[in-house]
Amino acid sequence: MLRANSAKVDWNPEKKQWHVEIAIGGEVIKRWVKNPHETADESLRSLALETAKDEGYELDAGQVTVMR
Repeated sequence: MLRANSAKVDWNPEKKQWHVEIAIGGEVIKRWVKNPHETADESLRSLALETAKDEGYELDAGQVTVMR
């Protein structure tokens, strides 16, 4: 399995959804997630890790940033 560099999870107020961006070198994978705005940071980190895994990448939880 390939390794992702980092991930960012941020809230989009217009779409009222979380946006996950996973960086792999120069490539960025973007996914929308319909969890509520009140979702805990740890749950969002887990979501980013799961999304990366679904895409075929390993990701370290310490490399996930949650932007509120």
